[in-house]
Amino acid sequence: MVMTVEDAWVLDRTFPSSSGEVRWAALGSPELPPVVLVHGTPFSSYVWRAVARALARDHRVYVWDLPGYGASEKHPDQDVTLGAQARVFTELLDHWGLDRPAVAAHDFGGCVALRAHLLHGARYSRLALVDPVALAPWGSPTYRHLGAHAEVFEQLPPALHRALVREYVGSASHQGLRPAVLDRLVDPWCTAEGQRAFYRQIAQNDQRFTDEIQGRYGELELPVLICWGTEDSWIPVAKGHELAKGIPGAELRLIAGAGHLVQEDAPAELTAELSRFLRTAL
Repeated sequence: MVMTVEDAWVLDRTFPSSSGEVRWAALGSPELPPVVLVHGTPFSSYVWRAVARALARDHRVYVWDLPGYGASEKHPDQDVTLGAQARVFTELLDHWGLDRPAVAAHDFGGCVALRAHLLHGARYSRLALVDPVALAPWGSPTYRHLGAHAEVFEQLPPALHRALVREYVGSASHQGLRPAVLDRLVDPWCTAEGQRAFYRQIAQNDQRFTDEIQGRYGELELPVLICWGTEDSWIPVAKGHELAKGIPGAELRLIAGAGHLVQEDAPAELTAELSRFLRTAL
């Protein structure tokens, strides 16, 4: 079998966080300016692979799988709330010895990065938010139903569970995911522990985690870029306009033809926007 570049995405380092072991990796020279990429749900750092490799030409790029996601630890009774993830992110920044890195965060990762900054004192040089979970209301009826009945869905036969997760993950893309990419995103959720972890992370998260910080976005005193796929069916582009109005000086860039998974639908366009935004910090 021939191994592709996509197959070779490996997080080769570990960190014992307060919510379980985190897998992470760093790309690019240690001498370059740091940028940290934060993924959302139900994804992993894998969605950042193309962007990370491109940015690594001019930056030291840090990628990680949130506890309970991807290659990171999953276990019963694990705290994978957005509150816990923000604390873990703050711990990681300290572990990496990073003071004021640039941060780019997608989906739930947006809430994680915002909470770490506003509630835990994490400092960034600048912040890029890509289709973030940041404003009420959020959570589709399907999402809320899965969370409210997690103990039932945990018992689904594996084949039905896999079909549900494939449909759910695939709907984040407007262009349609290649089968190999979809498999790579779905596979971590399809072990016995992965199935439980999938519904656990939905059950533990709700709007209160953004409600606690939404009123403080006007306090942000750093450059903020907001990127949004115009065809996002998970969080409509109107939320991008609303968020940009609530953050002083925020710049909104719309990415035509991209759905919620902008990294998969328009990686070149997203990389160009992030590179331009990051260059002004060098």
